[in-house]
Amino acid sequence: MSSVYRRYLSLAGIDASALSDDELRALVRQILDAKIHGISFSPYLEGQGPGTQLSDPQIRERLTIIQPYVNWIRSFSCTDGNELIPAIATQLGLKTVVGVWLDEDLEHNEKELANAIEVARAGHANILAVGNEVLLRGELPEDQLIDYLNRARQAVPGIDVGYVDAYFLFVDHPRVAAACDVLLANCYPFWEGCPAEYALPYMKEMYRRAVGAAKGKKVIVSETGWPNIGSPTEGAIPSFRNAIKYFVDTYQWAETDGVEVFYFSSFDETWKVDAEGDVGAYWGLWDQDGRPKYV
Repeated sequence: MSSVYRRYLSLAGIDASALSDDELRALVRQILDAKIHGISFSPYLEGQGPGTQLSDPQIRERLTIIQPYVNWIRSFSCTDGNELIPAIATQLGLKTVVGVWLDEDLEHNEKELANAIEVARAGHANILAVGNEVLLRGELPEDQLIDYLNRARQAVPGIDVGYVDAYFLFVDHPRVAAACDVLLANCYPFWEGCPAEYALPYMKEMYRRAVGAAKGKKVIVSETGWPNIGSPTEGAIPSFRNAIKYFVDTYQWAETDGVEVFYFSSFDETWKVDAEGDVGAYWGLWDQDGRPKYV
């Protein structure tokens, strides 16, 4: 972390709840200027979503917006043009967690895995994330997921292979944790109804449980975030202040404890309301048009 950021922390104090909105905005600017570890990246524009065929220019334009502020990006798929993301990111000096989207469509899974292997063999994947929350959604059995993980590892020796899911599922599925080189744990106090004032210690406990399941392997927080607009989840309330404070708290903790965190997400995405309700559209650090929301 930059000396500028450290100096700002010493002036502002560690307790972000004591800061005004303007002070929080200034701290977000300092954190982003120093570059956060990583961010979840989807290049969709308004009216687009999964299934949209993505182009090189669109991906490059969206990546260029966030590139000055992050070191890594995490993608979610290797079809429909998403397989172009890692090479473009590499050209822009970013490291990549390359997502392999798996679900109950076994034929499509084969395309995803084959494209991801090609991306990795071309030198554009630092980590392969084989599957995203398929256990949480109940779309694949454990044995089949482990088979995909093993096939990826055999195809690209030397590349870390991991799986993304809610932190507690690595506790519940120790064989999956054992099949990973790195555990990619999604930690969302919001979705578990945790009030904003307790969100940071709650996330620390989520991370601690994933670390216990990892048995010495690296654990990366592959997703965490807080929406600024939408309906509450029990005691978890979307608001500008809750969202901006959660971001600041997260990266103060990440810097202090040396935790690698991928924030969710880069841009607001309106297509997500179908699965998540109104709150699904407002997780980005940038809005749908690429304007920063908190600085």
